[in-house]
Amino acid sequence: MDINSWDWIFQLLGRLHPLVVHFPIGLLVVALFLEFLTLGGKRQGLREGINWMVFLGAAFAVLAAVLGWLLRTHDDYEGDLVMFHQNVGIATAVLAIVTGFLLRTTLKGRLATYLYYRFGLFATVLVLVVAGHLGANLTHGEDYLTSVLPHNQDAYDNERTKVLLAELKGLDSLSETQQEDLNLGVRAILAHNCYQCHSENKQKGDLVLDNKRGVYQGGKSGPIIVEGRPEESEMFIRVSLPPDHDDVMPKKGKVLKDSEIKLIELWIKNGAKWSDGALKIFPEAELALSQPELPKGSLENHPIDKIMDSYFKEKKIKWPEVVDDRTFIRRAYLDILGLLPEPLKIDQFVSNGDKGKRAKLIDELLADKHNYTQHWLSFWNDILRNDYSGPGFITGGRKQITDWLYKSLMENKRYDVMVKELINPTEASEGFIKGIKWRGLVNASQRTEMQAAQNIGQSLMGVNVKCASCHNSFVSNLTLEQSYGFASIFADSILELNRCDMPIGKMAEVNFLYPELGSVEAENVKERLLLLSEVMVKPENGRLYRTITNRFWKRFMGRGIVEPVDEMDNEPWNADLLDWLAADFVNYGYDIKGLMKMIMTSKSYQLETTRMENQEDLQKGYVFKGPILRRLSAEQFSDAVSQVVAPMYYAAAYDPKNEGLPYNRIWHREIKFDRDVLPEPGKRYFRKSFNLDDNKILAAKALISVDHSYTLYLNGKKISEGSDWRKVDRLEVTDELVKGENIVAIEGNNEGTIANPAGILFAMKIQYDDGTELLVTSNDKWKSTDQQPEKGWVTAKFDDGSWQGARNYGSSNWDKLVNFTFDNPEREFARASLVKQHPFMKVMGRPTRENVATTRDEQATLLQALELTNGEYFNGVLKEGAEEWLKKYGDRNEDIVLNLYQKTLGRNPTDKERGIMLSALQTNEKEEALQDLFWSMFISPEFQFIY
Repeated sequence: MDINSWDWIFQLLGRLHPLVVHFPIGLLVVALFLEFLTLGGKRQGLREGINWMVFLGAAFAVLAAVLGWLLRTHDDYEGDLVMFHQNVGIATAVLAIVTGFLLRTTLKGRLATYLYYRFGLFATVLVLVVAGHLGANLTHGEDYLTSVLPHNQDAYDNERTKVLLAELKGLDSLSETQQEDLNLGVRAILAHNCYQCHSENKQKGDLVLDNKRGVYQGGKSGPIIVEGRPEESEMFIRVSLPPDHDDVMPKKGKVLKDSEIKLIELWIKNGAKWSDGALKIFPEAELALSQPELPKGSLENHPIDKIMDSYFKEKKIKWPEVVDDRTFIRRAYLDILGLLPEPLKIDQFVSNGDKGKRAKLIDELLADKHNYTQHWLSFWNDILRNDYSGPGFITGGRKQITDWLYKSLMENKRYDVMVKELINPTEASEGFIKGIKWRGLVNASQRTEMQAAQNIGQSLMGVNVKCASCHNSFVSNLTLEQSYGFASIFADSILELNRCDMPIGKMAEVNFLYPELGSVEAENVKERLLLLSEVMVKPENGRLYRTITNRFWKRFMGRGIVEPVDEMDNEPWNADLLDWLAADFVNYGYDIKGLMKMIMTSKSYQLETTRMENQEDLQKGYVFKGPILRRLSAEQFSDAVSQVVAPMYYAAAYDPKNEGLPYNRIWHREIKFDRDVLPEPGKRYFRKSFNLDDNKILAAKALISVDHSYTLYLNGKKISEGSDWRKVDRLEVTDELVKGENIVAIEGNNEGTIANPAGILFAMKIQYDDGTELLVTSNDKWKSTDQQPEKGWVTAKFDDGSWQGARNYGSSNWDKLVNFTFDNPEREFARASLVKQHPFMKVMGRPTRENVATTRDEQATLLQALELTNGEYFNGVLKEGAEEWLKKYGDRNEDIVLNLYQKTLGRNPTDKERGIMLSALQTNEKEEALQDLFWSMFISPEFQFIY
């Protein structure tokens, strides 16, 4: 018998693979779930069932792998994705066998613990999930998950097919341009309906339809096109069959529409010409930027309002009302500085009769450089993936750009210069394109070169390179080759293309995503970065300037002109507005503050806010009727609480106003096993001597913070004590100093039950009448002991010869206390933008910034509600604030209520509100009652939203 006659048996067995493959999935996944239930020796009655599931799951995994191999080798499956799925499936089977062996060995007592088996089971299920995902890609297409996302819906518009068909079907002959349009139209149909089974990734029936060679070559059954004869062409015959026919293509009920079938017929009838032009399946915004003329005949004065006047007339909408002065000043303060306006400022602004006061206020706020910068730092940190802590910093695989960014915002650096310095960086700004160097093996799409391409694409150009760094994009026209070409600019060696993390044997060629802007080819990375930085900022690169303009519009208005803001190929709700603003931004010197002023001085910005019933209303069919009601960001909320009641944060990861004082915490050196270790709990004693000459002392001040608590002595006299390391104690010590030898002595206490960081931070500035100064600071020249010293240890006479040198613990365990300064005693809290990621801010929506974060979720969450209601940290701040307010106001309840409303909401309470608040304060538990009043104000919509 001919061996080929057995093929049908192998084919039949192979086609059982989709049935059998679900057994190991179900068995092993459930086994892992049940295994979790037995942790800690619980529910041992499940053990026998789990054992059977693991053994059967391993057996079915092997069977599924064998049947999968038969399916690939005896049926019409080829391509990289098929091989990848097969290899991962085999790996799953191998791991399942190893897991079964480990379980059997454990049950026989050869292994003392289930740890090895459990690890094997977890690894097996993990690889099983990957295999299942790849199998779903083969069955349903690589975009089977992403295609249902809201911004990927309706990306392909069949109306264009109908229009093209109407234009061409009645013509006797087609021009070269029409032939090209016809071919690109057909290729768009193939891309949306056929690539999931017939592409380089999955070559079912050896048929490839995503390139010219594959289409003309055909598949296993021969050519699919007979030029000029659609009735003899297999392609046309198959797509024309009835939906229920066995041979109809495409299968799975996704038959082509009549217009699509007729366009394919027309293409074949006209010779099936193949265009060498790039296939544009998805809409793509025009790259060039030109400034539209402003509408004529409008009575509005502001350029934005002239455009919006025309827009409202077109939509048959009456201009909404403008907000009152009290609402405007709060909105402007929060948008420019991220702070609440002081009550006095509000009253002065409201009573001011100057018609130009709003524009003047905007100028005044934009001129407040430090507060402006500290607020907008969060916006840029999100976009540029810059942070103070997180993955990569410990191992040196990530670098901050905070100092460069802060100074750039302080001086209002031109945007084109900022972009150039990010792309062709100095040492201070190189962290952006260097990305995060992850430890261990990483996916090819997470190489630092590819991260640079992804981040620049998303942050600066509003294009999704990330999707196209694994395979051809499902959401744009970007290809894998383009992404690798872009990433090659940042690589010091030639990159090999990887599709879904599998090398495909093709090397990348250096290229920018938009080569029409200029070449970036050069001999080395440094030269390529210089070329790229020059090409990127050309005025012709409308994409760069539309993207940043759209981001600022969304920031102020709650919704971008284009949404999502990272998908700038999407249709804007007003293209003229976007282009006019972007072109104006370019024409007036790339001035970021100028762009902000242009938006904020418009009547459109000053309109009353609108509310959307749900998020879908912001995406589909959106019509501008005024700014969207916005919630305070995590940083705005934190800073507002700090302004009103008590500091949310005392220490900053980056303190731009630091006067240069040494910031070193010291503690007693503790050594175990011949190495320095963390300090143990308990008291330690410290001394520092210094000499003063005969010069007259004008003033002497000391700053001290001790983690955890301290008692300070100066020349034998107790000066102060404290137990909150976050608060800097400021001490006037002029009268305590003497000529000759002086002694600073500190008794420090490290609390806790186990070893933990502890440290003394101390500085004393002595000013002489001749203008000279002496600075005494905490350093390793101090002496310390862990033994209770004899009486008199706080005086100069005491002999500390047996004491050892203190250890300098630096500042790595503590951020910089913003009040540790002699220059600015008025500063009370650290701005939230300068603070490391904190659990409270993370809950309130601040991103981790391991990835570019260009938008934040505006929707309140259950976790936020729980944190604001029961969170220990937030309630601790309210408690501290209540103590301070009661010290300040005492029994003056009227003042408490009035100040609370003015500081939080910028207005006086109504009679009803005043009565409720005063009634709540009539209690013996006044501190708790005041905390409740704080809480009620902070959770109110009037406080939490920008109206």
